[in-house]
Amino acid sequence: MTVHVVTETVTTVDPITTKVMKANKRRNTGPELTARKMLRELGYRGYRLDWGKAPGRPDIAFPGRKIAIFVHGCFWHHCPECNRDFPKKRRDYWQAKLERNMERDAQNEAKLEELGWHVIVIWEHELKPKALDATRERLKRELAPYFASAEG
Repeated sequence: MTVHVVTETVTTVDPITTKVMKANKRRNTGPELTARKMLRELGYRGYRLDWGKAPGRPDIAFPGRKIAIFVHGCFWHHCPECNRDFPKKRRDYWQAKLERNMERDAQNEAKLEELGWHVIVIWEHELKPKALDATRERLKRELAPYFASAEG
């Protein structure tokens, strides 16, 4: 018989922090809605949301065309451009969590590419008003080869 000993570390978390973290949504976030609106304006319709049949559940997927779009929050996925520092409270926890997120993202992207998918990552900061035009142009450029008949 094997006995597993589990030790628990109890930490107190500020109730305000708990409330803020619980308010974060997994889907239909502001950046996702902005990206979907942009896709519709460009004429790219027929996508699936949070498509579970593809590795990593892409936020937006065009399964027939094998296109996966991930809309990454700059904090949660540790954007290399924004390079935000880890929170000061419970720094070890946050560093480990965000590093796991980055590893999982890389694994999912690699799996999709192995299966012949084109992967597009849109970062939260790319959906801010100042960056929208550049993001729109990038999407047009990246999607055009897959949508020969779509306007955009």
